[in-house]
Amino acid sequence: MAEEKDSLLVKLEQIESRYGEIEKQIAEPEIARDSARLIALSKEQGKLKAIVKKYRQYKKAAAGIGEAEQILSDDTADEDFRTLAKEEMQQLEGEKTSLLEEITNSMVMADDMDIDSVIMEIRAGTGGEEAALFARDLYEMYTRYAETRRWKVESLDFSGTEKNGFREVIFGVKGPGVWSELGYEGGGHRVQRVPETESQGRVHTSAATVAVLPEPEELDVQIAPEDVVEHVSRSGGPGGQSVNKLNSAIKLEHIPTGITVSMQDEKSQHKNRAKAWRVIRSRIYEHHMSKKRAERDSQRKTMIGSGDRSQKIRTYNFPQNRVTDHRINLSLYSLDKVMAGDMAEIIAALKDYDRQQRLKNL
Repeated sequence: MAEEKDSLLVKLEQIESRYGEIEKQIAEPEIARDSARLIALSKEQGKLKAIVKKYRQYKKAAAGIGEAEQILSDDTADEDFRTLAKEEMQQLEGEKTSLLEEITNSMVMADDMDIDSVIMEIRAGTGGEEAALFARDLYEMYTRYAETRRWKVESLDFSGTEKNGFREVIFGVKGPGVWSELGYEGGGHRVQRVPETESQGRVHTSAATVAVLPEPEELDVQIAPEDVVEHVSRSGGPGGQSVNKLNSAIKLEHIPTGITVSMQDEKSQHKNRAKAWRVIRSRIYEHHMSKKRAERDSQRKTMIGSGDRSQKIRTYNFPQNRVTDHRINLSLYSLDKVMAGDMAEIIAALKDYDRQQRLKNL
């Protein structure tokens, strides 16, 4: 434990030193003239600011404890003075412990908190029309939860079915801390219930997959324009009807990774292109991040937030009104509330488990 604390304090010294370097660089005239460099430095400074502030408070408390200890070790000191020093030391010890815990939590979760925009993709899996209806229910669950958090939801693309289900739906969610909460939703979701299409009342099992992609700023992911091939075609609507007579559907293909994105939700070619670029940028970013995670996870095993669609993460059992998250063995008998958007308890449990795992591996 002492070794972990020493290692953390060394890391904090490095962070404070880097923060000081950034302050000096931002003040340099040549940096001020380079807007891209200035933005990058300002972003880095913003990420470190809260940790540095708390660390400086921690050092101030530690210095105060040292002064109090000197007074207590002085046999010639006035008794009242020694009593005051003892009381102050106890107060500062509590403050110091609390600050170190806050700093540690900030360090392990800071990167997630910084991402305030995600793109979510929900696709119907096994189960035919019932799976498409479940995909729609998941979409509504997330949008209702987003409403409670006052996040902005933007529909990007969807493919519907005759019974108003979703074969696929892609949407953006933007707001403070959005990745730190919705980032756990990636994976396989399974539903057990009597489908609307079932006449004999039998319980069926269907599935849908969810992907949650952090939406990077353009500075975070560099895509060479020559690496992306654009295809333009006419948009097609339900039943083969033409959405419009213009070539408005856009398909982007990223040659190095093979990632493709098609977008025909809008009648405007310009709007479809803009949406397609947002989605492909997120997918390429996630592609590179998954490689980094694979390298990291080969050294230490993590379970939360992997986003692997093949991994069954949660079961929604309607007859028992039960939702079970298999990663943390949590079952809640309040499925009706969860589906209505009350996801706070399950997300809080996932965040707490993740934080504990990260602390162990800090």
